[in-house]
Amino acid sequence: MTREQRLILVIAILASFVAFLDGSVINVALPKISEELGGGLTTQQWVVDAYLITLGSLILLAGSLSDVFGRIVVLRTGLIAFGVASVLIVIAPTAELVIILRAVQGIAGALLVPSSLALIISTFRGAAQAKAIGTWTAWTSASFLAGPLIGGLFVDYLSWRLVFAINVIPIGLTLVLLVMLRHKDTRAEGVRLDFVGAALGIVGLGGPVFALIEQANFGWADPRIFLPFVLGLLSFAAFIWWESRVKAPMLPLGIFRNRNFAWGNLATMFIYAALSIGGFIVVIFLQQVAGYPATIAALAFLPVSLGNVFLSGIFGSLSGKYGPRLFMTAGPIIAGFGYLLLLTMGDDVNYWWNVLPGILVFAVGISITVAPLTSAILGSIPSQQAGIGSATNNAVARVAGLIAIALIGVIVAGQLDVESFHRVLLVTAALLFLGGIVSFVGIRNPTASAPTAPEV
Repeated sequence: MTREQRLILVIAILASFVAFLDGSVINVALPKISEELGGGLTTQQWVVDAYLITLGSLILLAGSLSDVFGRIVVLRTGLIAFGVASVLIVIAPTAELVIILRAVQGIAGALLVPSSLALIISTFRGAAQAKAIGTWTAWTSASFLAGPLIGGLFVDYLSWRLVFAINVIPIGLTLVLLVMLRHKDTRAEGVRLDFVGAALGIVGLGGPVFALIEQANFGWADPRIFLPFVLGLLSFAAFIWWESRVKAPMLPLGIFRNRNFAWGNLATMFIYAALSIGGFIVVIFLQQVAGYPATIAALAFLPVSLGNVFLSGIFGSLSGKYGPRLFMTAGPIIAGFGYLLLLTMGDDVNYWWNVLPGILVFAVGISITVAPLTSAILGSIPSQQAGIGSATNNAVARVAGLIAIALIGVIVAGQLDVESFHRVLLVTAALLFLGGIVSFVGIRNPTASAPTAPEV
């Protein structure tokens, strides 16, 4: 590995770490946010989904922005914007302003992850690419280790607001490394930005999500609910139609003709919906129903973080050697059984007997899954499509999480108790099982071929 490749890998890890760190700390802070600023479960859902709406809607446009302005420029812009929004959340006086700033963070986050991962895809190919993605997955997973730990301590002993200030350190370090890289950015000629597609995507996602979250407050018969819902569905249909007709689409639908890319993204949808809904509900249940302090609730998923850190690189390498199909099939199914084991949780929760066994099984399953999943999807497309491929896969993952979080209110029927919590766990397990089944049916191991020269 050359010096430039090592530096690019570190930059990609740190830039993604920022977005993942924010996602890992937020669930720990949600109960305190709603306690101080009001709004209950609805506020908690919006603090998560405001971020995911803009992230999921604009992450595809970010792929085109990378082509027009260069991946380094877009990455730097995203880092600065994310940092500014994070600092402003620290001093935000109302829940509404926190939600707006979370949406701004989502815009910035849309610039970070696909650009950073595209740097890896365009720099490494073949088995080296699978190993690099495994390393990226392992180290970015450290955010799920550090985030809840630090966030829980801040929530319990300082303030939930300070969890958003954690981002400043990795952002500053990444900006310094970008200066050291002195990488010549590549820009594509004649690329057009699909603003119409972006607008239709925002409305298409935002309308149904608004309806799903707010239906508990107003009811489905209220025009404030069914009108945004219908408008959103029509906008999403218009988005698909527009992308199939426009000359420079934000989402080139032809990319889904690649079998592993199409089926891998379908598996991503189920798996990441499960990750979002499961992580959200377990941490909140442990705090609001079982009475755990934020720090202890955050530590519940510590084995998952450790598993990803130590195992993702191994399974990424094995996937590069033997192919991703077996790992993408077995991993989600094992993870699903982990969530079924959590059904022993009730009003009184003993971590060692009711939580840890399920979390350990889930940790093994998801560690088997993530790196092979990413490698199968992004390794199946040409390097010149790395930007849009990465953006598409990330958009699918974030939109899946967005819809899953919005559906929680429907599943729990407005009241989080043991019975409704168990319903969410069953839905989570079912989504993971579907992810494994889809992978078995659709994913094919690549045939041996001559390695393609990396595009730097």
